[in-house]
Amino acid sequence: MTRYLAGRLLGLVTVLLVTSVLVFSAVHLAPGDPVSFLLHGRPATPEAVAALRSQYHLDDPLPVQYTKWLGGVLHGDFGRSAQFHQDVGPLIGSRLPGTAVLVGYAALLVAVLGVSAGVLAALRPGAVDRTVLLGTGVATATPSFVSAIALVSLFSVQLGWFPGPGGTPEGFGDRVYHLTLPAFALAITFAGMLARVTRSAMLDEMGREHVEVARARGVAGASVVRRHVLRNALGPIVTVGGTMLAGLLISTSIVETAFNVSGIGSLLVQSVTAKDFAVVQAITLLSVTAFVVVNLVVDLLVPLVDPRLSVHGEASR
Repeated sequence: MTRYLAGRLLGLVTVLLVTSVLVFSAVHLAPGDPVSFLLHGRPATPEAVAALRSQYHLDDPLPVQYTKWLGGVLHGDFGRSAQFHQDVGPLIGSRLPGTAVLVGYAALLVAVLGVSAGVLAALRPGAVDRTVLLGTGVATATPSFVSAIALVSLFSVQLGWFPGPGGTPEGFGDRVYHLTLPAFALAITFAGMLARVTRSAMLDEMGREHVEVARARGVAGASVVRRHVLRNALGPIVTVGGTMLAGLLISTSIVETAFNVSGIGSLLVQSVTAKDFAVVQAITLLSVTAFVVVNLVVDLLVPLVDPRLSVHGEASR
């Protein structure tokens, strides 16, 4: 286990290092000059332009810029935002709670709706199964921005049950209320995918020999499903669910922009538009870090959920 963890941590560091190089290079090789945004279209003397480039280290060679940036990141300094004129770390920290609540809310919806629909489809063949397959197919094929438009039109504009985009929530309960529609818009696609994975895993386990033996021995159906089917199907469900959790974080930019949520996703969109390099680099690197860490945690949890699997993902003999 120690050797396995050491290998995975080394792989995590390698992935983050390669990602940092790619992110830094891609952002700086993009067309456009951030100095033009810093000047806000105002004319400036060559001396003023040179001073701005020196202040943000834009006149250094690219390898030197990367080395300085990476050294700052390792010390918790992500640079200074050219758009907001403040340090990137506190800026992201101020937006993190909104995204964290939204992703947590959406993850809960994905887990409850996805697993419930998948189990129901597996246990009720026929009309129920076909209905769930149809519904999950539509959900999986529906982009988040389409779900956002439909939810706002129905539940905010027509029915008035939930507030529309914008607004300033007061307290945790009011924030959850305001984030209900964004969370559903973010969760619909992932819930449909998880439902299909759950259904497939359940059907595979229901055809196992030990399940047939348990039924032949007269074990209650609910006990067979709980102890022999669902428990053994949790391996692929947890694996795919963990990957979706990381995907939720990456997908927040569309939903947060559509609902005017003050979070990391909307901050990323604003920063890309404004060519705010420091913010784009920091958010991208943090997103990749979250994705890799979630995958590592899932790999460690799967053997605990399904003892038949080793930490190497192979069936134990």
